[in-house]
Amino acid sequence: MRSREVLLQLLHDPRYNIGDAQVWFIDRGAPGDTSRISGGEIVSAESFYFQVATPAGVKEIPYHRILRIAYCGETLWDRTSRRKNKTGDRG
Repeated sequence: MRSREVLLQLLHDPRYNIGDAQVWFIDRGAPGDTSRISGGEIVSAESFYFQVATPAGVKEIPYHRILRIAYCGETLWDRTSRRKNKTGDRG
């Protein structure tokens, strides 16, 4: 499953509360070039990026920058494990 598909499921599946999700992503200029947001900050999930509400306005983050997605502390998706996927799906 791709990172976009995981976010869409968290956003639209009634079994999940997007506010209980955390997303880590590459963020150039941030400490360690990495940032983490709460799922409640996600405004929308588009074809090539998701939008996040920030104090400076809405920020677009391409899916290829996602490093990890967790829900209630459990990792649902991460860049490292997708590369180890034996099916060949590059996620």
